[in-house]
Amino acid sequence: MKFVLFYHSLVSDWNHGNAHFLRGVVAELLARGHEVQVHEPADGWSRAQMVAGHGQAAVEEFHRRFPALRSHAYPPQGPDLDQALDGADVVLVHEWNEPELVARIGRQAPGGCRLLFHDTHHRAASAPGEMARYQLRDYDGVLAFGEAVRQRYLEHGWAAQAWTWHEAADTRVFRPIDGEADEGDLVWIGNWGDEERSRELREFLVDPVRRLGLRARIHGVRYPDAALRALEQAGIEYRGWLPNHRAPEVFARFRATVHVPRRPYVETLPGIPTIRMFEALACGIPLASAWWPDDERLFTPGRDYLVARDGKEMERHLHTLVHDREAAGELAAHGLATVLARHTCAHRVDELMEILCGPLARDTHEPRSLTHA
Repeated sequence: MKFVLFYHSLVSDWNHGNAHFLRGVVAELLARGHEVQVHEPADGWSRAQMVAGHGQAAVEEFHRRFPALRSHAYPPQGPDLDQALDGADVVLVHEWNEPELVARIGRQAPGGCRLLFHDTHHRAASAPGEMARYQLRDYDGVLAFGEAVRQRYLEHGWAAQAWTWHEAADTRVFRPIDGEADEGDLVWIGNWGDEERSRELREFLVDPVRRLGLRARIHGVRYPDAALRALEQAGIEYRGWLPNHRAPEVFARFRATVHVPRRPYVETLPGIPTIRMFEALACGIPLASAWWPDDERLFTPGRDYLVARDGKEMERHLHTLVHDREAAGELAAHGLATVLARHTCAHRVDELMEILCGPLARDTHEPRSLTHA
């Protein structure tokens, strides 16, 4: 089948976690013999930020690391949809696209193709007015990265059909690397962001590290001056942006990591971890997480990772992970086994194919509108 994907960026993962999953899905589709075309804006925010901070060398590094992954960069006026959609069997459109482009794709997509909107953000709950701007009447349905997001689409009547399609680890990239954890006790890879977890990062990361005196490092972007001062006072080394494909080698040099979910996912969209949690567990690094409601039972808390409901409990967990090698090893092994059994990009492509060959199966000449009858 020919898959045509419209996303914010395949090339840049600068403050853009959706690129992680996109790369894994594209790689898996290619490995199964499908044709895949990805379209992204040439002036996209994430790509522009990456190049501004790290130069064209960052783009070249991506191409060296992922030689099979290519995208078509379109100009500010938008892609040539007649050309882009020609011969498409399946079209995926990510929610970071502008509403006008989403609507245009819906109007111009070939009648026999399956057309899906892909949502990987919390705006369905935090900014429903923004999501209501997307006209999805020409779409066959929505792929939502959590059941809580899927329910929002159905409750608001934004889509006729919706399926839960969680993110997952690209195990071609994220895997255990043999070696000794010789560079520190704890590493955290993540972005400070838009005040969605500033308080939580201090409680579950910065303060426990300071109290325990751990050798710690943080990678990420968009850290305000106050955050950088807090890291310095806690003795935490800040190393800026890390290309996502380098994360496994960094995890291999540290004893533990943490997961600190953003507040909207804890309070209004339960059951959705960030993709970095899947990736860390896939690398076999012991992990402690601030509490989040795993309503969909993706993991087994306490066996795949340790759960902390406050900073003091996180402090105790980190002490265990750093100093009790046997307990840390058992935890990491269980978390890795869970990801390999249930949460790889191969599993997600299986799920996508089940949707395409099940609820959305039809003759290639059958118009999309019939699926909503």
